Amino acid sequence: MATFEGLRTIDGLKVTVDGRSLPEHYEVKQFTKYGFEWTYEGDSPQQLALAILVEHTGDPSKAIRLSGPFMKSVVANLDNDWTLTGAEIDTALQSIEAH
Repeated sequence: MATFEGLRTIDGLKVTVDGRSLPEHYEVKQFTKYGFEWTYEGDSPQQLALAILVEHTGDPSKAIRLSGPFMKSVVANLDNDWTLTGAEIDTALQSIEAH
């Protein structure tokens, strides 16, 4: 399973999946034109949620459907620098889908 990482650097935000840059996946759905953000609820954090879920699930429809709840329960609560494993994402998705 993939590992996702986010860093706040002097050069701006950096988000990777297994060491490569995570694409915004605007081709699936565009919530913002400003790229990724985290630590709060909003359009840029939802774009990050969508991108993580597209990469993790491989299912664009599921990623769109779950991006809002995933943003609120996970992305909005991330620290400035963070790591998310595939297992952590699966656990969060199971919790979201159980409600």
